[in-house]
Amino acid sequence: MALGAAVALAQLSGSGTGWPEFAWAPAWPALVLPGLGDFHHALGSAVLPQLPLTLTNAVIVTAALAQDLFGPRAARATPRNLALSSGFANLALAPFGALPMCHGAGGLAAHHRFGARTGLAPVILGALLLGLGLVLADQAGALLAVIPLAAVGALLLFSAADLAFSRRLFDARPSCWPVIAITAAATAWADPFWGLLAGGLAEWLRGQILAALRAGAGSR
Repeated sequence: MALGAAVALAQLSGSGTGWPEFAWAPAWPALVLPGLGDFHHALGSAVLPQLPLTLTNAVIVTAALAQDLFGPRAARATPRNLALSSGFANLALAPFGALPMCHGAGGLAAHHRFGARTGLAPVILGALLLGLGLVLADQAGALLAVIPLAAVGALLLFSAADLAFSRRLFDARPSCWPVIAITAAATAWADPFWGLLAGGLAEWLRGQILAALRAGAGSR
């Protein structure tokens, strides 16, 4: 309803993108096998820059969020299974021209926030997008562009707030708060790679300090 209202307001105010002209333009994916040069280019421009964000947002945080939201029903949503499913999807679909894809904590939070509580929701969404891509081809992008970016940003803000103020933040031990702050600051200042590195180092130091304090208390 929110997206529908945003599209209607954008069209009435004249600030939105006009409706595209629809035409039957089926487009079937073609098999394109990458060459050695493509692997070298992808490693430097996509794999290494994306790896820290994928490991954190798409694997670790998604698994933790699934446990928080669905409890025992999310038993299969482990970091290992999420990494395997993302890897298999990319290996199978990249030769057909698919963009790199992965799971995402933001998407999971947004789906749950707006009422999607079962596996049927992503199935419906995936079938709809697949149908748009196969039937409308390039016009599918023009159709999605009718949704105002301001409305998309507002919806993303809700999911971002759910992630930022999750139960894990408030239930964390006081000794974990500096680690959270250092990780967030490093990520905001630089990028997820440095956030992951700084957070890992901070967590290691936290463990060393706690171990030293416990050893000191035990020797008294």
